[in-house]
Amino acid sequence: MTAAEIIRKKRDAGSHDPEEIRFLVRGALSGEIHDYQVSAWLMAAFLRGLDAAETWALTREFVESGVVMDYPGLDLPLVDKHSTGGVGDKTSLVVAPLVGVCGCAVPMISGRGLGHTGGTLDKLEAIPGFRTDLSLDEFRHNVQEHGVALIGATAQLAPGDRYFYRLRDVTATVESVPLIVASILSKKVAEGIEVLVLDVKTGAGAFMEDLESARYLAGELVKTGRRLGKTMVAVISDMTQPLGCQIGNALEVREAIEVLQGGGPSDTRLLCLELAAWMIHRGRPRLSLEEARALASRQLDNGEALAKFRELVTAQGGQGAIVDDPSLLARTAQRFEYTASAKGYLHHARADVLGRCALLLGAGRRNAADSIDHAAGVTLHKKVGDEVEKGEVLATLHYDDPLRLEQIRPLLKQAFRAGPEPVKQPGLICEVIS
Repeated sequence: MTAAEIIRKKRDAGSHDPEEIRFLVRGALSGEIHDYQVSAWLMAAFLRGLDAAETWALTREFVESGVVMDYPGLDLPLVDKHSTGGVGDKTSLVVAPLVGVCGCAVPMISGRGLGHTGGTLDKLEAIPGFRTDLSLDEFRHNVQEHGVALIGATAQLAPGDRYFYRLRDVTATVESVPLIVASILSKKVAEGIEVLVLDVKTGAGAFMEDLESARYLAGELVKTGRRLGKTMVAVISDMTQPLGCQIGNALEVREAIEVLQGGGPSDTRLLCLELAAWMIHRGRPRLSLEEARALASRQLDNGEALAKFRELVTAQGGQGAIVDDPSLLARTAQRFEYTASAKGYLHHARADVLGRCALLLGAGRRNAADSIDHAAGVTLHKKVGDEVEKGEVLATLHYDDPLRLEQIRPLLKQAFRAGPEPVKQPGLICEVIS
């Protein structure tokens, strides 16, 4: 068996058996198969596709290429969630501590922002002192001791995926659904979890813009995860407008704290409770979904989830005082209010455009070397369906560099559209694949 034979087989639309997938992944990691050969295979796989058996085999090889976590002595179901990326999506900051006080443990490996979508790690690092670079021993200890920990990907977990993703990023093969499935699931399975709840976004601000594509990705994730022995649920949620009212790292931490205090925007609370309920229900199947939802709602309103978030922040080196006083989080020196030009009803608040506005203000990265301004971002004052008056503020922009503001002025006109006719708010939860 040679690398050229593997490439040729996929180029000609053949299917690999598990041994061929193993040969490819292990050869790549050992250096016996070169980057240019893996790149050629990735393009062949992108164009020809991978079937269900190949996707499962690739995911399994990524998992087995590194450490699979365990938590000796921990007698709790191990559950996690994953979002495919959204604008204003701060659900992990709420859901992890919330599920952690509902009889489950949550070992969560998260990512950074990608394009106009925000990343959980960037949000957490807006908290002064918060460490996302825990060693695996520290990660294990925090899950055992506190029931929840959030870190970034490490070289020890699914290194095969780390290697292949680096090449996907430079070979225009990121969008391949089988490769996406293998990348997402390998890191999650390596956490040692038993249950995974997926939040698959659809709409203008999502990677999968139409519902059919989102449904396909969700189905492939669920199918492959089950074949790997995990309990899977996929919630498909709308991302035509941002989730909540805050876009940007410190801003979203503040909003997450509001939700943990029992308040916050209704859409953010709703989605957090839906994801948490499925995690609890699948982790503790003696509880019905409605019982799990009621338990999560109580723990959100009685302060238990907020206390767990404070515990999480402190355990990972963060300034726990921000939980009680979010004003300690970074703020920008400048603000700009964008107002409505006419009376009417808000028809569109485009998540993709508003996400790009936040990115250009400094809340995200245009390339991997960029630094982030954790204080920068956008506050929405109106959501789709809301009535607006002429001159009423639609959004507040938070920034430090006036040149950045000038860059995004044209985008603001694209982001919002109002009309004289009333419109309904889009439904947040499109469907659930359980």
